[in-house]
Amino acid sequence: MFALTVRDRMMIAHSLPHPAFGPAQALHGATYVVELTIRRAELGEEGIVIDIGEATTLLKDALADLDYTNLDEHPELAGTLTTTEALAKLVADRVADRLPAGLYAGLDVTLREHPDAWATYTREL
Repeated sequence: MFALTVRDRMMIAHSLPHPAFGPAQALHGATYVVELTIRRAELGEEGIVIDIGEATTLLKDALADLDYTNLDEHPELAGTLTTTEALAKLVADRVADRLPAGLYAGLDVTLREHPDAWATYTREL
């Protein structure tokens, strides 16, 4: 299995209104390093998984309306606990929706909120 990974960043504000989140129940900010890994069983005729520029654009587009946003006010996320895990799935689903069917094996989206803490969502295609 071959894989290509690209990174970007996003800064968000949100609250996590559930007792499990203690002080994070209040409005606070987070800066994520977002990694997109696209997997492919065999390389294409050009010898790559996907063009790095194309993968970078896919990720940038998936993050565009989230970056510098209060997620509590984002219509697509109404009623969602915007945990790191939930955001990783949202980004993965957005990227997957733009990839051609049958070409790629899967993708992973990792959101790193801190050098020692991150969450990943894996999606098979």
